[in-house]
Amino acid sequence: MKYLFSFFAIGLFLSLTSCIEIIDDLAINEDGSGTFKYTVNISSSKVKLNSYLALDSLDGKRVPSLEEIKGYVDDVVTSLKGQEGISNLTIESNYTDFIFKLKLDFNSVENLQAAIKAVAQENSKKRYLEELNHNWLNYADGSLARSIPKMNIERAKKLSAEETKLLKEGTYTSITRFANEVDHCDNSNAILAKNKKAVMVRTDAYSLSQKNQLLDNTIYLKSGGGE
Repeated sequence: MKYLFSFFAIGLFLSLTSCIEIIDDLAINEDGSGTFKYTVNISSSKVKLNSYLALDSLDGKRVPSLEEIKGYVDDVVTSLKGQEGISNLTIESNYTDFIFKLKLDFNSVENLQAAIKAVAQENSKKRYLEELNHNWLNYADGSLARSIPKMNIERAKKLSAEETKLLKEGTYTSITRFANEVDHCDNSNAILAKNKKAVMVRTDAYSLSQKNQLLDNTIYLKSGGGE
């Protein structure tokens, strides 16, 4: 959900200077509760990242220290734990290989979305975030509509050849799992699991930064699914 957790991508700085792999895994039970997992893996660029973190600035932008990054991640996790309808939150943070894994349970899709919005706004330093007006999750009437919040990254318009190459090597994988079988879905690039209870859509990070609709999908469950 966005480089959403752009805090997990350790900010736009790291996402544009590293090869990044993001896995967004949403499992929904019949009653609308479920589990959300979000994994960010930047291990293939760990040598480069460590060299960047040793700098005071890069391309005219201040480079945060490792301790600042740790503090930011801790703050966001603490905020998430305090949100209504969110429970059993765990975070695995590997600052040696730069692999981050978040897992939480939610009472409803609405609770999950509201929690993400609240934490994003809280950590935006009170800036107005236009993308928070958008609902990117809607589970009702036997279907789930998923999208990615608006990702108009200003710096993405001025990518260097190296930055573009790194983003093209990075991937964003969106997985949605259900208790009931899927009938069909709208995204032509979606892959249905053999058991027909999970849908996957994958794209490269560069394409997603240019066109956030690539992962948009409405998934329709067979009779008996939904709320």
